[in-house]
Amino acid sequence: MAAVQSKIARGVVYIHSAPSALRPHVEWAAGRALGRAVNFDWRDQPVLKGAFRTEYFWEGDRGTGAALASALRGWEHLRYEVTEDAGLGTDGGRWMHTPDLGIFYAQTDTVGNMVVPEDRVRAAMESAGSDAFELHRELRLALGQAWDDELESFRLASEESPVIWLHKVG
Repeated sequence: MAAVQSKIARGVVYIHSAPSALRPHVEWAAGRALGRAVNFDWRDQPVLKGAFRTEYFWEGDRGTGAALASALRGWEHLRYEVTEDAGLGTDGGRWMHTPDLGIFYAQTDTVGNMVVPEDRVRAAMESAGSDAFELHRELRLALGQAWDDELESFRLASEESPVIWLHKVG
């Protein structure tokens, strides 16, 4: 019996920083991508004075993560991440955006790991040649490390965050 692909997707929108004036526009854009009105629970973002943060768990059709990331793209003062969980027979995705770097996309597997395609790894090796430092730089680029580095302080900035860290390797 063949596996049936699920048409339902789940994920999270993390708005790491948004100016106050942008908040209703962000909610409207996300609601439009989801096909229903949304109201986010905004909190102060202590890393950036005057900015706010929120996270929103969503459910929708496959491809909704891409629709959300696209709907939020283009506002220069917005930092965000969108995830879409992998499902039965489908890949997941992760989109990260910062004002300085723009948007980054990576495919994800069933446990949320980024998947770097074989051709991308080969291109990194070809570009780097025998230079180990260049290979390291190329692989960091393929993994979106610059986006992770810029967003990390915004992710962990609040003690009020509903995320509970069970274990952190340091």
